[in-house]
Formats: sequence, structure tokens, C-alpha cells
Amino acid sequence: MTPTEFDFLKNYLKSRSGLMLSNEKQYLVESRLLPVARKAGLSTLSELIGKVQRGGDKTLEKDVVEAMTTNESFFFRDKTPFDNFTNVMLPALMKARADRRRLRIWCAAASTGQEPYSLAMLLKEAASKLAGWRVEIIGTDLSTEVLEKARVGVYSQFEVQRGLPIQMLLKYFTQNGDLWQVNSEIRSMVQWRMMNLLDSFLSMGEFDIIFCRNVLIYFDQPTKSDILNRLAKQMSSDGYLVLGAAETVVGLSTAFQPVQGLRGLYHRGGAAPAAGAKSGSASAVGATAFGKPRMFAS
Repeated sequence: MTPTEFDFLKNYLKSRSGLMLSNEKQYLVESRLLPVARKAGLSTLSELIGKVQRGGDKTLEKDVVEAMTTNESFFFRDKTPFDNFTNVMLPALMKARADRRRLRIWCAAASTGQEPYSLAMLLKEAASKLAGWRVEIIGTDLSTEVLEKARVGVYSQFEVQRGLPIQMLLKYFTQNGDLWQVNSEIRSMVQWRMMNLLDSFLSMGEFDIIFCRNVLIYFDQPTKSDILNRLAKQMSSDGYLVLGAAETVVGLSTAFQPVQGLRGLYHRGGAAPAAGAKSGSASAVGATAFGKPRMFAS
């Protein structure tokens, strides 16, 4: 791959996905795109790049972008965000939404689904407290391939051993040889949609909680700022944003405030209320845009 071809790919991937590649990543590009070239019946990366430059092959263009996105995920990854979900976000929002009993949660860049399913299991564990509530979890990703894996909910022994407590594995999964499938009851709690974070979010409606972890690190500063400000417009006035431990809103957006003492957790607007404090209820704009929310039995 020539320097000119690599420069084209860097610019192409940034415009299509926001992904920023340094010059040191050329080896990564080659290792990930060679299989794409072979799949398309092309013998070299130069042929692949030339075909992308000429345009007209939407499948190939999609395959190139998806091959370069990172799809690392595992159940209850980093643990702390899920503790904060159970101990901080959920109690506060249940108090604030007591009148309408509805919550909407968006997991952006959800990859193969472990994050949304982790949240679904936590909600199932809290089902007695959520009796009569409608809770909607939307998982989105740029890659249609990983979304299909997420939708089916089948994971290897290695994947379920990464972060998933054994009691939840036995309770919420069915084993088939060396594979484990998320039970239908948990799968039904999550809806899936292809979404590029560079595109408009307006069709998504309004959310109470947005998980957008470990994806902003791949974007440049203007793109990070743009995404954060557009996420803020899709959130209730007292909603929560969850970022990765290495990510921050500082210097990028004034729409969120850090929750003191809880790294990676941000509150929409002013200082976060204490868990259980009363705050204004949000509208349910777009609450049925993706189908029927999960209704917890009374």
C-alpha cells in the first residue's frame, strides 16, 4: 500500500465513521482489509482501494468501514458503570419518573451486545421494584455483522467467562455444546438498530440514560464535541451519560456535568441529584419508535 493509498483510506474512514488512524496503524489496516479484498475477489489492497475510490459498490464500502471498527466488548465491562446504574441512576430516575413509569436507555456502539444484555439482566434482577414499568433498551452499532450476532445472543465459552458472574450465566443463558445463548426473555428486552454516530440521532427519540463508552477515543476533538452535543439533545433534562474511564466531556461540551466521585458518569444540565431525589419528568418523545418497550409485570 502506497502512502497516497493510505492517506486516501485515512480520509475515507474518517468521513464515513469518524475513525482517526495514525501513520503507525498502516499494519492494522493491511491486516484487516486483506480478508475484505479476498472476499471481494481482489488480489491486492491497491485493487481494493481503487474500487472504493471509483465508488458504486456499497457492499464493499460497508465491508471496508466495518472491518476497521473495533468491536471489543464483554459482559459487565469495567463493573463500575453497572454498579452506578444499579445504585445511582436507576433509583434517581425511578423516583423522578414515578408518575409515568417509563425509562429509555440507549447503548451506543453496542458491538456484539454484551453491554445491553448486562443492563437487561440487572433490570430483570430488579423486576420487583420495576413492577408496572415500561423499560426500553436500544442497542446500536455501525456494523450490521456485529448487530446480527448481538440479536441472536450466542456467545462462546470464552466470551461468557469475561465478566459474567456464574450465577447470571446459569440463570439467564442456555448452553448448547461450547456455546451459550441469552434466554429469550432477556433478548426480548433489547431492540437493535444500525446507527452511525456521525449521522443524525433525531429518529432515536429521547432517552433517560445513554451509554456511549470507549468509542469517543477513536475520534478527533471536533467530532467528539459534535457527538456529545447531539447526544445531549436526545436526553431528558435530568438524564445520565456514561462514558469510558479514559473519556471525558471536559473541554468538549458544557451540556453535561460530572457526577462527583463517580468517574465516567455525567449528568445532563446541572449538578446530579442524590439518588432518589425528585426532579422534573421528561417527555416520552419517540418512546415507541423501535417497538413495544419491556413491560415488567405488576
